[in-house]
Amino acid sequence: MTQTPTAKNPAPGQARAQFTVPAKHPMVTVLGSGDALLRVIEKAFPAADIHVRGNEVSAVGDPAEVALVQRLFDEMMLVLRTGQPMTEDAVERSIAMLKAAEDGTGEPGAESPAEVLTQNILSSRGRTIRPKTLNQKRYVDAIDKHTVVFGIGPAGTGKTYLAMAKAVQALQSKQVNRIILTRPAVEAGERLGFLPGTLYEKIDPYLRPLYDALHDMLDPDSIPRLMAAGTIEVAPLAYMRGRTLNDAFIILDEAQNTNPEQMKMFLTRLGFDSKIVITGDVTQVDLPNGTRSGLRQVQEILDGVEDVHFSRLTSQDVVRHRLVGRIVDAYEKYDNGK
Repeated sequence: MTQTPTAKNPAPGQARAQFTVPAKHPMVTVLGSGDALLRVIEKAFPAADIHVRGNEVSAVGDPAEVALVQRLFDEMMLVLRTGQPMTEDAVERSIAMLKAAEDGTGEPGAESPAEVLTQNILSSRGRTIRPKTLNQKRYVDAIDKHTVVFGIGPAGTGKTYLAMAKAVQALQSKQVNRIILTRPAVEAGERLGFLPGTLYEKIDPYLRPLYDALHDMLDPDSIPRLMAAGTIEVAPLAYMRGRTLNDAFIILDEAQNTNPEQMKMFLTRLGFDSKIVITGDVTQVDLPNGTRSGLRQVQEILDGVEDVHFSRLTSQDVVRHRLVGRIVDAYEKYDNGK
């Protein structure tokens, strides 16, 4: 796509860009069903007038916005060439990354939207798990590069889900022999002793989100067999005490609900050829009043320690319903204003 001001279309101070969509890509893959993707682009760049004729797309208007529209279509084509479809969500995230790079709020030399959106972690049952934001990609890359990684951020940012996908990938590629998934069983409004059933049945609700993610990533029929063989273990954090975990991919979820002693106990379980990912949201601590969160404290203790990495995700990385990101921001604003 070349940006070439002409005398015929742009007014003084405006720019024009034109892009030809290769014939092998139907226009619906670029514009979306019912032009849904085009509407997202037009809403994001109101100072650029976008026209489509046949397989030609042109933009006229503010030079900065026209340049961004040009880059966006270039990035979209790079994604489409991989065989991956563009969605409204992917277009919105691409626009956000390009605007952040343009206005200086992004990091210099940041990965392009196409690099972020085409990094596949795991393919399972007809769907592919991949990062959707720049911070998510860097989180996934950090898991590859470091032995201990902390994924810290609000609900819906993919902290646990992406870590689980990396664990399954490591197991399938024989980088590890087993996956260990654990959570602290902390009461959030109800006490374990008052819940009905056996100890296992009382603990099960705390571990259910981990089972749900596993079912997304593996053949559900294989999970009981893998668990019976000890290849996958899902257990409360208390079950980790006194063990050394070798040749394993270990995930501690909801780590904000550990106390400092539990966090130290867990970290010192690390054995040879193992990797640990610890996820949590320091704004959602369910510990009794006066108990300090081990996740909050460990950031001060391990900051700067070699082979330990802290990945911090924000409301901009929420990949649930769009409203979740706005809810997270509203709560943060309220808490800061107290």
